[in-house]
Amino acid sequence: MSRIGKVPIPIPDKVSVQAENLKVSVKGPKGNLEKNFKGPIEIAVDDGNVNVNPIDDSRMARSMHGTARSIIAGMVQGVAEGYSKNLELVGVGFRAVLSGKILDMNLGYSHPIKYQIPDGIIVTVADNVRIKVEGPDKQLVGEVAARIKRYYPVEPYKGKGVRIIGQFVRRKEGKKTG
Repeated sequence: MSRIGKVPIPIPDKVSVQAENLKVSVKGPKGNLEKNFKGPIEIAVDDGNVNVNPIDDSRMARSMHGTARSIIAGMVQGVAEGYSKNLELVGVGFRAVLSGKILDMNLGYSHPIKYQIPDGIIVTVADNVRIKVEGPDKQLVGEVAARIKRYYPVEPYKGKGVRIIGQFVRRKEGKKTG
């Protein structure tokens, strides 16, 4: 049995959780999230806690037990506090401008890159080089940050590119002459 799955998820004061069959909906100050789960598990909400239990002892039940509990805990934390990723543009002439729901970036290419921001995500730009991606859905925040980063990954020689703040970039020495 999963050790993570056994731990009940406490529900904060401003958050409400409803579970019907295998559909979980979580509402809080940062937004609303819904998710359908599969597998031989049961989800119960009682006394301010959410409990996830396997129905039988099959391999699928054991694997989904801890996974479902972890996802529901992330949903509760997301609607209560939210998630964020901070990105930084490093390079001469690299900049980002936010216009409505479109992030316009100049990354040294011959054309500007326009990224459509999905619903439920808040993007802010500071100093034209710092991008903050926020939202209640942990997976969606990480996906948006990864997509932005994918436009110009950090290269190891000069360190130019889009990086997550705090990310380690392995630097290489350039070519030697003589």
